[in-house]
Amino acid sequence: MSSKAKILPIITIPNPILKKKSAEVEPKKISSKELQELCLNMEKTMKDKKGVGIAAPQIGKNIRLIIINTKDGGVVMFNPKIIRKSLTKEWGEEGCFSVPDVFGQVKRHKKIECEYLDKTGKKIKIKAEGLMARVIQHEIDHLDGILFIDKAVPSSKIRGGQGRS
Repeated sequence: MSSKAKILPIITIPNPILKKKSAEVEPKKISSKELQELCLNMEKTMKDKKGVGIAAPQIGKNIRLIIINTKDGGVVMFNPKIIRKSLTKEWGEEGCFSVPDVFGQVKRHKKIECEYLDKTGKKIKIKAEGLMARVIQHEIDHLDGILFIDKAVPSSKIRGGQGRS
């Protein structure tokens, strides 16, 4: 990651940007300097805040862009779409940069298949399960103006800042 990347301010509730549906990114614009820089800045912001994912609306941009933090680094996803989901769902605790200090139990699909464009504009299809599937679903919800608190039931116990996105 470039040392020029900067940490961006996170938008928090009740900012109306968080409730808006985000626009698709034109594939030919993905390689633009502006979007490539945005990816670096979002990744740096996510890592600085020890998050597992970040969506563009959280930094004030209503475009369909999410970044997922994996052990191999940030995975940039433009226009992500869930194309298949398991019938089985499971509960798990979630938190969010945009809803500070709140955690809740959210029921999500255990396994998903997701299609997206990477930062070069190439179409990628991945299968995800467990935490990765949960994070992708959480971040795609952001692109549709849905926050985890819209789906959550309160957690019985709150852990200090684990797994926020």
